[in-house]
Amino acid sequence: MDEFALIRRYFDRAIQVTGVRIGIGDDGAVLIPTPGKELITVIDTLVEDVHFPAGSDPADIGYRAVAVNLSDIAAMGATPRWMTLALSLQTADEAWLELFSEGMFTAATEFNVALVGGDTTHAKQIVVTVQLSGEVDEGAAILRSGARPGDSIYVTGTVGDAAAGLHGLLNGNSVKELASRFTRPSARVSYGQSLVGIASAAIDISDGLFADLGRLLSASAVGAEIDIGKLPISAALADNFTLQRQRSFALGGGDDYELCFTAPGDVPDPGVMQLTEIGKVSATAGLVCTLDGQVVSFDDSGYRHFQ
Repeated sequence: MDEFALIRRYFDRAIQVTGVRIGIGDDGAVLIPTPGKELITVIDTLVEDVHFPAGSDPADIGYRAVAVNLSDIAAMGATPRWMTLALSLQTADEAWLELFSEGMFTAATEFNVALVGGDTTHAKQIVVTVQLSGEVDEGAAILRSGARPGDSIYVTGTVGDAAAGLHGLLNGNSVKELASRFTRPSARVSYGQSLVGIASAAIDISDGLFADLGRLLSASAVGAEIDIGKLPISAALADNFTLQRQRSFALGGGDDYELCFTAPGDVPDPGVMQLTEIGKVSATAGLVCTLDGQVVSFDDSGYRHFQ
């Protein structure tokens, strides 16, 4: 099976969404933007043994490749619309491709995202790149740079689970509830959209809460103080790790793909989703952690390639 047959069989599906004049099969997709909207474009690459362990369930890889991009769209308050895929594989394994494509389309279909193009190549390891485009009202995108002193800092869901889940997968003592947070992250798209006009700044937690919040603060030229006693910890994380490890995963672990945002006033009701206020934005540069009113030392720049 050559690359063109592979694309036709596993990725060329009938497009049911609006805004696509030409999808897969030409030199490029022809898309129709919505009047009065601005385009948001994000991209993420997942590399075998860097972003996921070799031998991972291909359905999980496909789902995660889309979900991590949806999370970026969510952080900007946008509506996801279209995506492209670049896929590098050692072999055109039909069973692997079937599962991968099903996982990918499961994540995409949840938010009505259409696959409109891409590329497949032969390589020595699995590399998955998804580029995803979305739309937001003109001037309404939530940026990292809008936080102001006095704003409250919030986190959706729970943090530290994905890092703990990956730790278990790599060490052969996996906990199902934690592992699933790594393999199938939940993008907070709907809640991100509800924050438009309310959140002053937002970022998704991909490299760790401490590091990603630090990037938001830097972009906004402000500082903050957070109470690590208020970090939202899941029951699964609490039941399987010491308090010290829980907080280490929560602050320094990545891959949660929750939203961290700031707001000067009331925020939307999160419904069944957990939402936690963990601190306040300050005028003094730097991110300070406290516990029981005392400053606690913590320094973690998050995951960085090439360091």
